[in-house]
Amino acid sequence: MTREEKSQVIEDLTAQLANNANIYLADISGLNAVTTSDLRRACFKANIKLAIVKNTLLEKAMEASDKEFGDLASVLKGNTSVMYSETGNAPAKVIKAFRKKSDKPLLKGAFIEEAVYIGDDQLDALVDIKSREELIGDIIGLLQSPAKNVVSALQSSGGKLTGILKTLSQKEG
Repeated sequence: MTREEKSQVIEDLTAQLANNANIYLADISGLNAVTTSDLRRACFKANIKLAIVKNTLLEKAMEASDKEFGDLASVLKGNTSVMYSETGNAPAKVIKAFRKKSDKPLLKGAFIEEAVYIGDDQLDALVDIKSREELIGDIIGLLQSPAKNVVSALQSSGGKLTGILKTLSQKEG
């Protein structure tokens, strides 16, 4: 690979790192062609981009990036694949599901919305991360619950002004 080609790869990787808030580093070495194809298919279905990278080029791209990757560069040994996803926990779910049939991929590390996770032992924690949409849904559900209680209490009081005032005074106490 020429110096110009390496520079282009680093530039492309730097752009990918900049455009993705959720980046997983995994080891898929040792997977045969069929299993690798199955993993790629699972990633495609989950809207995850999977790419195999050279550690030295990825490390240079991480250094060139505006993001703070912390100790993530320390896991760049051996074979490394990068998984890019819009959903923070999607790659973790794919890895966990895939590991029911295979001992790979191994999670090397992850960068999720500016937080860095190192090591395969972080997989369960990453699976449990809620997406932005799930968090918004939880918050809306929590906010709607008290409002629904007040509305149902108001409706049960017959809608009379005295009943409404009584219900509101009970809610304050």
